Amino acid sequence: MAIDKLTIDTPEQVHLEFALADIGSRFMAIFGDTVIQLVLFLVLFIILEIVGTASPFDLGSGFRVWVIAAIIFAAFAIIWGYFAIFEALWNGQTPGKRWAGIRVIKETGRPINAFEAIARNLLRIVDWFLGIYAVGIITMLLNSKNRRLGDFVAGTIVVHDRKAEESQLFFNTPEKTEHNPYHAERLTTQEVALIETFLARRLDIPPDVRRQNGIRIAVMIAGKLGIEPNARPADNENFLELVVRQFRNTARFR
Repeated sequence: MAIDKLTIDTPEQVHLEFALADIGSRFMAIFGDTVIQLVLFLVLFIILEIVGTASPFDLGSGFRVWVIAAIIFAAFAIIWGYFAIFEALWNGQTPGKRWAGIRVIKETGRPINAFEAIARNLLRIVDWFLGIYAVGIITMLLNSKNRRLGDFVAGTIVVHDRKAEESQLFFNTPEKTEHNPYHAERLTTQEVALIETFLARRLDIPPDVRRQNGIRIAVMIAGKLGIEPNARPADNENFLELVVRQFRNTARFR
């Protein structure tokens, strides 16, 4: 079965291609996450039973109230916070999404932050109306990007994650190079993420588009770092590789 692909034009006019996650993959993810949630609820139930049957001599009434309050809070966190917390901390993935090989990203192709993770999951309860994930499935069927209501609110999409070996950056430049005073530490993590996304996906991009993207990003990065054209390699991709290496080797980001 063919996988729908989405091409995103970033604000830097760089074209990034992603494979959209289909309903089957998203169902696998929600199934895996639901199983984990049920196990967590089972653990809470067992704890509640232990607290409820404990002798007053074992647990004071005040302590028992606090335990029950903590269990209620934990149950609330499992229902409402499970997806948002994992997606915020795991770069758009939950255990279920990681198992299904998908992740959430912004419409711009950038990683999501905590705000998007929370916003897209606030409407998750609506997806369960009319049956098991019925509204969510209907919404995904009615748009070309397989987005549910939470995705529209947060400005996110769900894509297939690249395999670990495909996501590893490869470099044409030697690992041990002379010191290059590019001051890469001045870059933001978002700018470095753009460079790394381009370098990781460059083999999937048509040659002409790849060359144009390399030029755009290199010019943007050189301008940000105040580097003159004659002070950097003529090959734009080699320049970007050197900048990424220096950024990674900066003590602040080791």
